[in-house]
Amino acid sequence: MAIEIERKFLINSDLLRQSGDLSCAKRYHIRQAYLSQSAHSSTPANTVRVRIVEAQAFLTIKGPATGITRAEFEYPIPVTDAEQLLTLCSGHVISKTRYLLPLAGHLWEVDEFHGVHQGLWLAEIELAGEDDTFSKPLWLAQEVSLDLRYHNSSLAQSVPS
Repeated sequence: MAIEIERKFLINSDLLRQSGDLSCAKRYHIRQAYLSQSAHSSTPANTVRVRIVEAQAFLTIKGPATGITRAEFEYPIPVTDAEQLLTLCSGHVISKTRYLLPLAGHLWEVDEFHGVHQGLWLAEIELAGEDDTFSKPLWLAQEVSLDLRYHNSSLAQSVPS
């Protein structure tokens, strides 16, 4: 079984830009939406996501989270299928630029959101275990790993006020 152990943080985007970490980061555009999700639910459930990353597409199934750990299965699919599946999704399509930042032995995935979530920046780090330690970059702000509002499946259903 594929397991994802992930921590998520808000970002001070001004400090991130000042750090210079973005200047050499690999970046790519992502569009994603959800065929099934448990947004804002207190009952754990599965999510099914469609994602297009540049010229590739994926269907991802995630199991309910226990803390910061959950089952995750991802499969490549044709981009044309993904485009059609996006039209079947509930909520809206999330658009973001992902930056890959290798720092202090870990890979940070930093997302800059566009569209209705313009101005939101989130950083994620995948870990081998829930108790793994890591260095926190100065641009990290509040941890939101357990805050459902910052799960992409929730963001796809909400529009900031």
